[in-house]
Amino acid sequence: MTTYGFHASHEQIAPSALLKDLRAAEQAGFAMAMCSDHFFPWSERQGHSGFTWSWLGAALATTSLRIGCVNAPGQRYHPTVVAQATATLGEMFPGRHWVALGTGQAMNEHITGDPWPAKHVRRRRLDECVDVIRRLHAGEEVDHDGLVRVSQARLYDLPAEPVPLLAAAISATTAAHVARWADGLITINQPVDTLREVIASYRDNGGRGPIALQVHLSWAPTEEEATALAVDQWRSNVFAEPLSLDLPTPLHFDIASADVTAETVACAVRISADPARHVAWLREYAELGFDEIYLHHVGQDQRAWIETAATSVLPALED
Repeated sequence: MTTYGFHASHEQIAPSALLKDLRAAEQAGFAMAMCSDHFFPWSERQGHSGFTWSWLGAALATTSLRIGCVNAPGQRYHPTVVAQATATLGEMFPGRHWVALGTGQAMNEHITGDPWPAKHVRRRRLDECVDVIRRLHAGEEVDHDGLVRVSQARLYDLPAEPVPLLAAAISATTAAHVARWADGLITINQPVDTLREVIASYRDNGGRGPIALQVHLSWAPTEEEATALAVDQWRSNVFAEPLSLDLPTPLHFDIASADVTAETVACAVRISADPARHVAWLREYAELGFDEIYLHHVGQDQRAWIETAATSVLPALED
């Protein structure tokens, strides 16, 4: 049975307000949550980008939800720091935290001043980071000399069970690559045939654990409002690789997306004023075999959507 969660978008909402939204989502019936981990928003219009790890501690302490995040170790975050952060949350909140590891995007990682590597190098760097994190979570003292370097690192506070290390993947190629190390997979809404390929590629290459989907959606009282909201907030997020991975700042994304149409946005965001239409889309995704689906309403004001989800979306999905 598919479980439905709430996506907390740090790029769009101030951390204090986002924490209130999360509590409201729990009261509305969302069973779990996830959040982003950005240094920059996707657009100057979004205008926020709180620090995920500070927020996660508060979110886990003030709700009973299981909460994870997507993270890119290797440049902005040294893998030893990711290992310590996740282990600490896992020790404090047993069984309630996971992290999905990916290769990242230039907009968040270039801030270190280091060069942004080619994709194949980023994949190798992620593999090394996963190995370092797993060894630290196992209580080992770790030395490593490669694309990342580690010297005599060891964690002293570990959870009883290691925090699950999921993989973030959009393409079938990436899903196949990460299948050998991931404890699960998370991807984003795409055409149904593409999602089938991603799932099959992960499972056929030995991928284990749950498969999760993050769904971008836009709901408002009218179709016009739902469309306008999606175009305003999410038109910067419609680009394919390498553009989506290599642009360095929100300004670059704003310039690149200036002429993006509502029709193009509708390919990336499920847009409808009808809750039943959203239920139908979500059921279609569930039928593909996703164990967990996280709903991301792309508006900055979440309360009306949370109320609608509580009355017209989540109960219908349970039925």
